[in-house]
Formats: sequence, C-alpha cells, structure tokens
Amino acid sequence: MAVEAEIFGKRLRQLRLEAGWTQEQFAEAAGITTTYTSDLERGTKVPSLTILLRISRAFRMSVADLLSDFTKDAVRRLRLD
Repeated sequence: MAVEAEIFGKRLRQLRLEAGWTQEQFAEAAGITTTYTSDLERGTKVPSLTILLRISRAFRMSVADLLSDFTKDAVRRLRLD
C-alpha cells in the first residue's frame, strides 16, 4: 500500500464523514461505485485525475483543497520510486 494512497484515503473518509454521508451516498454524489470508494478510503487504490475531479465536485471544493494534506513538505518526504 502506497503512503500517498493512505494519506488520500484518510482525507477522503474525513471529508465524507464531515459531510454526513455514507459510502453509498458519497459514491452516488461522485459518480463512482461504493467498492471503489471503499478501496480509496482504505488506500488500496489511487484515484485518476478524472476521479479527483468527480470527488472535488461532489464535495464542492477545488482539487487543491481536496489534496490539502499533500503540502510541499509532505510531498518532499514521500518516497515516489
């Protein structure tokens, strides 16, 4: 499991819970499956740009805000081999 996928998954779950959505409600709002939602939250999948755009639209936020946990320092520390 990639560290960046884990970081994104935690952020996604946090946002979903703050919105008061179940995984099913979020998946419908984002136009993705509940299985994929679960995979993203567990950090077993990494979203494509298209999926990032769908997710940001569902939360009515920019992709930059969606990825706010990926600060310059955090990205610098990641091993992206």
